[in-house]
Amino acid sequence: MNRAERLARLLRVLAAIISEPGLNPLELADRAGVSERTLRRDLAQLRDLGYEVAYTSGYEVQEKLNLEGRGRNRPRGRGDDALLQAVAQAVESAGLWRDTEDPQTSPPRRPRPRRTAPGALVMIPSGGEDPIFMYATGFAVETALYIRFGEGDDVLFTSPLEIDRARAQSRAARVLEDREAYVHDTWAQLAARTLSERGITSVRVAPNLPAMHLEDLRAQGLDVEVDRDLFVAERRHKSAGDAAAIQAAQAAAESAVVEVVRTLAQAEIRDGVLWSNGDPLTTERLYSRAQLVLGEKGFTCPDMIIAGSPASAIPHHRGEGPIQANAPVIIDIFPTSRSNHFNGDLTRTVVVGEISEDVRRMHAAVLQALDAGIESIAAGAPGQDPHHAVCQVLVDRGYGTTTAGFEGPDGVAKMNHSTGHGVGIETHEEPRLKDAITAPLEEGDVVTVEPGLYLLGFGGVRVEDTGMVTKHGFHNFSTLTRSLNPRDYL
Repeated sequence: MNRAERLARLLRVLAAIISEPGLNPLELADRAGVSERTLRRDLAQLRDLGYEVAYTSGYEVQEKLNLEGRGRNRPRGRGDDALLQAVAQAVESAGLWRDTEDPQTSPPRRPRPRRTAPGALVMIPSGGEDPIFMYATGFAVETALYIRFGEGDDVLFTSPLEIDRARAQSRAARVLEDREAYVHDTWAQLAARTLSERGITSVRVAPNLPAMHLEDLRAQGLDVEVDRDLFVAERRHKSAGDAAAIQAAQAAAESAVVEVVRTLAQAEIRDGVLWSNGDPLTTERLYSRAQLVLGEKGFTCPDMIIAGSPASAIPHHRGEGPIQANAPVIIDIFPTSRSNHFNGDLTRTVVVGEISEDVRRMHAAVLQALDAGIESIAAGAPGQDPHHAVCQVLVDRGYGTTTAGFEGPDGVAKMNHSTGHGVGIETHEEPRLKDAITAPLEEGDVVTVEPGLYLLGFGGVRVEDTGMVTKHGFHNFSTLTRSLNPRDYL
């Protein structure tokens, strides 16, 4: 590609931003006629030239945009402006409106979750902790009916048992009691009657709607569409209040981890096993201490991981029984607020007793990978970039992964999971940081970065931080030391 073609492409990108601020990366790439990969390169070049392009709610031009590029530092010659004008005029006639890159080399695009579409929405919760229902209504309940006709026009039906709590907590414009639907579990019939009053026969439902309710709605003659992307885009973009709630959960997780580590540090070693207060120190006792700390702060985490070795080599092993000395203990706590239902997610690995050279090497590699993953996070970067950065470090340090192209040698400790995931009113939600995710990270995403290494029969090491994607990179919500030594936590 010659200089004129490159300038033409940069002009197309800049013109698309100026003419329609707030475009997301996929939309901007389409407007400018380039691939996402080319777009990232072009945006970086525009910023290098002094055009202050930023991603906030979307790509837009800041008010302080220097339309002269670096003219403040270097006077622009008339030839430069003439060239730019000539290129701009020639762009269309020269057929340069599409990306000249070989399409075979461009990664496939993953459709970006759309904002929730208009139209009547019918929701019946899948249980008391249904995250989509909670997001829509602000209310957690085991059984109810919610109908949204449009913005500010919605109704929540619930039981006599829950009516007062619903009126106090839900965001619905109207909250009504329906004893019959509650007693006979006929929420679908109630939905059909309510919709018929407005002449509505086509509705959308959440992807986690129980099949029984889906069949009942269709049996009532409704044309039902399962909205697979319902609230996905909205939930990804965390408000300041959402971020504060997740930070509070992360702080609670840190307190619980410190309590577990304190108990471990105070234990004595007998025949390779940790003892405390005259008995072997078990996962179950550590779990109860962590739950007590979380409960006092208004959080809970029934599925936390406190896994001694060698079981720690299985990433989601919850842990059980006595804790072995001189071996890694993985502590993974992801508390949920009992009031607002937002989550945190934090993992640390410690060793009580002698730390072997093998464990030190594994831990050092994981920490380096963690930093590399964090450094690669930025609004507009594909979700696979942090994962590939993590995998590359682990392979460079002599370990391996199960990701194609980053397998490493046989017989060594490996990472057999993704690098991270979104956190919100679910512990695991969009976006994902893993291989083949080409969809871009967005400002407002809250994600984990959690590399690990595991070797069956030996044990595992994992360290995890959680933070927010911002226009400046990754804002880490985690402040706790990452040390292997329990005494560093006290």
